[in-house]
Amino acid sequence: MSSRSIHKNELQKIMIFRPKWSEFQNFSQYVDYMESQGAHKAGIAKVIPPPEWTPRKESYYSDDIMSMLIPAPICQDVRGKTGVFQQLNIQKKGMTVAQYKKMAESDEYKAPYYFDYADLERKYWKNLVYKCPIYGADVSGSITDKDVEVWNINKLGTVLDYVNQDYGIRIDGVNTAYLYFGMWKTSFAWHTEDMDLYSINYIHEGSPKSWYAIPPEYGRRFERVANGFFSDDFSTCPAYLRHKMSIISPQLLNTHNVPFDKITQEKGEFIITFPYGYHAGFNHGFNMAESTNFASPRWVEYGKRATLCRCCKDTVKIDMDTFVRRLQPEKYKDWLNGKDIGCHPEDPTRKFAARVR
Repeated sequence: MSSRSIHKNELQKIMIFRPKWSEFQNFSQYVDYMESQGAHKAGIAKVIPPPEWTPRKESYYSDDIMSMLIPAPICQDVRGKTGVFQQLNIQKKGMTVAQYKKMAESDEYKAPYYFDYADLERKYWKNLVYKCPIYGADVSGSITDKDVEVWNINKLGTVLDYVNQDYGIRIDGVNTAYLYFGMWKTSFAWHTEDMDLYSINYIHEGSPKSWYAIPPEYGRRFERVANGFFSDDFSTCPAYLRHKMSIISPQLLNTHNVPFDKITQEKGEFIITFPYGYHAGFNHGFNMAESTNFASPRWVEYGKRATLCRCCKDTVKIDMDTFVRRLQPEKYKDWLNGKDIGCHPEDPTRKFAARVR
């Protein structure tokens, strides 16, 4: 890829979709439609569900949610300067959602006064290293009603279900739902999803999230820039960005000619992230979100060629056998024999054999 400067009008902006109820009935078909419109080129997209869709009939402040345990909230200690930061996640003792909400809305932790989202974004970057927020992240479970049949994060019905059907494996937060209870300044560092999968995130209740996204075709460029800032991490683990500890400011991305776009996700809205779409962001205040991963046939080539972390024992690694056998049968024999030679879908500069195990 050349290092020429990129003009704003060349880039795919983050798209916003407002499906009608009739268009909302089949999740995988609608994701295909979004991609037919080029949504994946920005890395993420927003979907505003039709008014007929109700994910939960009861109050979000009923006892079943408020008494729920957040078993391992994390204190996010961010260190760094001049736009380059590392986030250390320090595990705290468990607390209920009610206790967490009280803390998040206290004077000590709540967001400062701001007059618009741009003002709050400036305050986020200015105050990132001060007063560590606590994030109720990665809580197994769902607060969507079980009888919701369409766009239910806990049962999306995509080809990722083959993992459970064929292997009997459930991976928390990957092919099951995770809940996230956020407060002001809780962050998610730059990363792509495990195995470069898709993801879906829905804010059930509370304050917005701000998202930054890099078009997948510029993912390798972003990695080269990040590797320069985090050279020690890169030398230790080439897939260190999967540790979700590296934060780089948008100003620095601009300086190094890495294109990105940003969007704010409000309560009642979905964000879809696409394969190999680097994203990062932060919460504006107390909120409740639900998320999981999913897949499509287009993802298989990404999954076969994803760069994996080998230094963390809990790294998510999905056996691609069922996907290649079912969705790429013409490549299955070569793949099994380590002869499936090709490029990562977003990196035409290097050919290599797809990982088998």
